[in-house]
Amino acid sequence: MNAPFPAAATPAAPSPDLERLRRLLDSERVKLGVHIRMMNSPGSPVYRQGENIWPAAAILVGSFGATMLVHFYLGAAILAVGAWWWLTKVHPRIVDGVFERTVAFILASETNFEALWTRGVLSFYAKLPDGREVAATRRDDWREFLRRVESEFEGD
Repeated sequence: MNAPFPAAATPAAPSPDLERLRRLLDSERVKLGVHIRMMNSPGSPVYRQGENIWPAAAILVGSFGATMLVHFYLGAAILAVGAWWWLTKVHPRIVDGVFERTVAFILASETNFEALWTRGVLSFYAKLPDGREVAATRRDDWREFLRRVESEFEGD
């Protein structure tokens, strides 16, 4: 089993590597990938129990309550509408929130970034000016990847 996620490090002076990452992300030359399922799990520094539990609990309680008090078909209808609502409205908002909180977490300190990079939570993707597509995962040196991508774009 994986070790628990690290506690958030206190923000220190930004490192040159994190500044390079911030520049490349802001210019959209590098795209960041986040393993949402790992970050939206208990123990993750960006996990929020309320946004995951309460909507699903409300759907189930409403469905069971309608089934017990009125009829099975009403409970099934509430469950179907609730599942549609969850999949189309709630879940995309949760995914976006987890992504945004993860980005804020990793840009706060290099310690936070390193902890998530070594766990395989993060990845990079870049499309270079010559059309080549490159990616980096935890097996790769993220600093070297960012330097290489930045040097490819220096001619722009």
